[in-house]
Amino acid sequence: MKGKDLINIGIFSAIYFVIVFIVAMLGFIPIFLPLLCVLVPILGGIPFMLFLTRVKKFGMIWIMSVIMGLLMLLTGMSWPPLAVSVVSGLLAELVYRSGNYQSAAKAVLTNGVFSLWVAANYLPLFFAAERYWSTRQSFGQDYIDTVTKLMPTWMCPVMFLAAFVCGILGGLLGRRLMKKHFEKAGIA
Repeated sequence: MKGKDLINIGIFSAIYFVIVFIVAMLGFIPIFLPLLCVLVPILGGIPFMLFLTRVKKFGMIWIMSVIMGLLMLLTGMSWPPLAVSVVSGLLAELVYRSGNYQSAAKAVLTNGVFSLWVAANYLPLFFAAERYWSTRQSFGQDYIDTVTKLMPTWMCPVMFLAAFVCGILGGLLGRRLMKKHFEKAGIA
């Protein structure tokens, strides 16, 4: 990898994280918390698909995925997003590589696999709820009760499925916008 590749990883990671941060603010409203697995992959698919036009070397997607996991860890989301981002980033890398870093269909699928890390933010909520809520008492008991009702344990696989499917939708949206706007502007 060259410096240009690392710069692209940094720039697109920052853009993606800003989208994650903005969408995460909606999570302060309990009903929107589960929708993060829908909104982040769809909205994040736009810059991610543009990022994929610059990916020509193995490891770029994986590094970006690990950066997302590290940022989640640093912002208080615990270690599961980091662990899942390491695996999902590597899988996404392998999917895109299987299309020789050129296949539009593989790019869309790559966004779906890459997006799985978003659902990992909920793992502590499902499997270590007491510890999770002990660090978030400032949210108030009404918020905690509402989220607990919205997110029973059976929702865990649903969240991962939603992240994957919405990642595919985000990839399709990103491809469409690239064709319509970015290619005309000479960006993609």
